[in-house]
Amino acid sequence: MKLLEGKTAIITGATRGIGRGIALTFAQQGANVAFTYSSSEEAAIALEKELTKLGVKARSYKSNAADFNEAQDLVDKVLEFFGTVDVLINNAGITKDNLLMRMSEADFDNVMDVNLKSVFNMTKAVQKTMLRTRNGVIINMSSVVGVKGNAGQANYAASKAGIIGFSKSVALELGSRNIRCNVVAPGFIETEMTAKLGEETVKGWTDAIPLKRGGTPEDIANTCVFLASDLATYITGQVINVDGGMLT
Repeated sequence: MKLLEGKTAIITGATRGIGRGIALTFAQQGANVAFTYSSSEEAAIALEKELTKLGVKARSYKSNAADFNEAQDLVDKVLEFFGTVDVLINNAGITKDNLLMRMSEADFDNVMDVNLKSVFNMTKAVQKTMLRTRNGVIINMSSVVGVKGNAGQANYAASKAGIIGFSKSVALELGSRNIRCNVVAPGFIETEMTAKLGEETVKGWTDAIPLKRGGTPEDIANTCVFLASDLATYITGQVINVDGGMLT
């Protein structure tokens, strides 16, 4: 039996990196997948085909989760096509790194909107359905940077720390209705973004990690599968660091 058989998941920002890894792993575990993308329609269509080949229902939606009305509209469309939403994974995120003295107001606001306000927008949009069915799982993607901070990433760290506080509050509010909300905080994960870093930079990161390697999108996806499945029905309000021991 597949761990997510028959469940329907919404995954934001899923055409590359961690989001793509989660979408594929969820489909392999039997979940129907609705996912969003912001610009690359080609990548979205390719992923949709890949997921469908795994024998599940899949559909891509061009949607900006940072826009309150677009988030509401997205959930309406997903409900129309799939009939239900069992799992929400708030994965969409951006970085605009700079030292605080050089950081513009726009770069701060933009990161907060895409990384944090989108989590509010999407959670608010799915909550109605989950409250009605008295069932649901919300998984929010933070970062080790949200747990410990990082120089040059004050905006990103603030947004990812905000996700943790928001998620713990949602877990307290919605727990009595059998809706669970948890946070996954990835460490150094090897994706298209990290592939652009120099070899020395990557070595510097991995040397500081107890497991002596970067993580993969599958490492994050497997954690999400566990949290979304019935194996984790007594886990809510938690932050799971998936970081190879970085914060140990």
